[in-house]
Amino acid sequence: QVQLVESGGGSVQAGGSLRLSCVASGLTDGNYWMAWFRQAADKERVGIGTIYIGGGTPFYADSVKGRFTLFQDNAKNTLYLEMNNLKPEDTAVYYCAADRQLRDSWLLPGTFKYWGQGTQVTVSS
Repeated sequence: QVQLVESGGGSVQAGGSLRLSCVASGLTDGNYWMAWFRQAADKERVGIGTIYIGGGTPFYADSVKGRFTLFQDNAKNTLYLEMNNLKPEDTAVYYCAADRQLRDSWLLPGTFKYWGQGTQVTVSS
């Protein structure tokens, strides 16, 4: 059974940083994609970054490119999202997602089968 558990959300002032973590269980062979999505109030859930855990270059949405970084610790089955220079528009619930293959654009939530419960990030101006 696949389970994704996020942590690390919180409140921060604009310009600050946060690091989110996503621990994956039930997916231990490295042959899967993981991603971070976010959903602001009254908006659709959108992808912000993805990486193939077996090895590869991460992909980022234009809105976070240069500010957010994905990195992994395979020994801990953990994917991290390092968020720097946070802006009020980054305020959202952040979700971790995973699947063994991408059948559509990684930016679309329907592409991923497994989801975490989400963690709130609030950025004040």
